[in-house]
Amino acid sequence: MTKKELIEIAKEARKMAYVPYSNFSVGAALLTKSGKVYTGCNIENSSYPLTMCAERTAIFKAVSEGERDFEMIAEVGGPMTEPDATSRYISPCGACRQTLAEYNDGSMTIICAKSADDYVEMTLAEMLPMMFTPESL
Repeated sequence: MTKKELIEIAKEARKMAYVPYSNFSVGAALLTKSGKVYTGCNIENSSYPLTMCAERTAIFKAVSEGERDFEMIAEVGGPMTEPDATSRYISPCGACRQTLAEYNDGSMTIICAKSADDYVEMTLAEMLPMMFTPESL
């Protein structure tokens, strides 16, 4: 699976977002070390704290299927008026970063994309220095 392919899958997942309040849709594609891809989109709720991020949607789908080893995640997001390519890079929120840290030593790649040809990448450890992990307990 190439990075560009994973970004394209995230773009497709973004189309499923339920965002009637913010009109800001996000799609994520999570590649596991076994080669499977799990997708997620953000899902809003009128009770805002109950909203779920695209990244955690993908993570929870993977974990519920027995996957625990993640290699890479790609995400694409922006206003609904920008359906194909977005004008900004978005990155996982703190809760999503911490959720990824539960299942990774920090070496996984995080791809923040405007499009399949325009993206930045970094490791989870770069994005979340001094991660709180199960070893921190």
